[in-house]
Amino acid sequence: MIMARLRHPAAQRLHGKLIGQPGFRRLWFGQTVSAFGSQITTLALPLTAVLVLHASTFQVGLLTTAGFAPFLLMGLPAGVWVDRVRRRPVMIAADVTRTLVLASIPVAFGLGVLTLGQLYLVAFICGVATVFFDVAYLSLVPGLVGREHVVEANAKLQASASVAEVSGPTAAGFLIGLLSAPVAFLADAASFAASALSLLIIRDREPATEHAQRRHLRAEMAEGLRFVVTQPILRMTTGCSATANLFVSAVLAISVVFLVRQVHVGAGTIGILMSLGAVGGLVGALSCGVLRRWIGSARLIWLSLVGTSPFALLIPVTFPGAGLTCFAVGLIAISFGATVYTVLQASFRQLLCPHRLLGRMNATIRFITWATIPLGGLLGGALGSWLGNRVALWACAIGICLAPIWLLASPLRRMRDTESIPAESDLAPGVATS
Repeated sequence: MIMARLRHPAAQRLHGKLIGQPGFRRLWFGQTVSAFGSQITTLALPLTAVLVLHASTFQVGLLTTAGFAPFLLMGLPAGVWVDRVRRRPVMIAADVTRTLVLASIPVAFGLGVLTLGQLYLVAFICGVATVFFDVAYLSLVPGLVGREHVVEANAKLQASASVAEVSGPTAAGFLIGLLSAPVAFLADAASFAASALSLLIIRDREPATEHAQRRHLRAEMAEGLRFVVTQPILRMTTGCSATANLFVSAVLAISVVFLVRQVHVGAGTIGILMSLGAVGGLVGALSCGVLRRWIGSARLIWLSLVGTSPFALLIPVTFPGAGLTCFAVGLIAISFGATVYTVLQASFRQLLCPHRLLGRMNATIRFITWATIPLGGLLGGALGSWLGNRVALWACAIGICLAPIWLLASPLRRMRDTESIPAESDLAPGVATS
């Protein structure tokens, strides 16, 4: 049973657009606020470690590991637990948890008892909360907005994230300079509190979970994994996403060192170049609806990467001066294509999957595709040390170009649109939907 899209169906007909749905407006507001707040923590966490606690490079790196570890340790079980309960309470609990643990940093700093151990613990607990929030969030959207608005909803939410990535770091830097890094965490804590409040006032009801269907944790995890593996399109898009994440992460791991040592640019210029990539993502999110109507959603899933991935080859061509344009164009194109692809393939899988399996399906795909991100960082560092930064960038750019082969080998090439997929259908062999 799909969750009711609006408490008052007449209001939906009157507005006729997603923006007229109060439930989505509240979700969108909360996610936009928390996206900007997260930019503060992204900058404040390493700065607190370095400037206040005098952490080494290795110790700062461990903060990233602590924050990412929950995705690998708890990704699959989180999908099972999310499918057993209503999704919105899980999201609210995750937001409240992140509010409290982030607020603990300025409190400890004010009392003079802040330690690196606390930063690691905060990063890990926030990572756990984010795992549960993200899986529940991806599973909530289809029922909240209705099948006909899934792509539009994902595009709007992605646009907010892209705007935060463009302007958030500058605002975060100003706030940290004004308040100091530890105190700035209060702003991110407040943003998660705002997100929790926006979820609390959503009136749409979720369907009750089916307790009789609960089985052993391992069996339920296997059911979600089987659904992904036995679906040709899901299997191929997951392989594509994992491959792309591997090589894009490798490129990003090398890029800063390459720009400093081979291209001889400063931190300010590097920041501008990275922000331009986020601009490409914003344009992709805003143009997703128009492109989908012109080209077709199924075609656009593979065309978005096939058409933009070759621009990655511009990145290793970068040279000082005017040659910085190569890096900027390459990053903008990759971000544009990745955003369009992400919005459409996420929407496709939300439409394809039975409601009761959404949590496990999303958790399985997130587990597989995000597992390659830390591996990409290691790959980039190893190739850079072995081959030199420019040659390593060539190798990784070629890897990005090869990622869409997964999509070209999938049934997507024979389809125009994905929206015609029937709701709550059992399209995966061996998976019961009763």
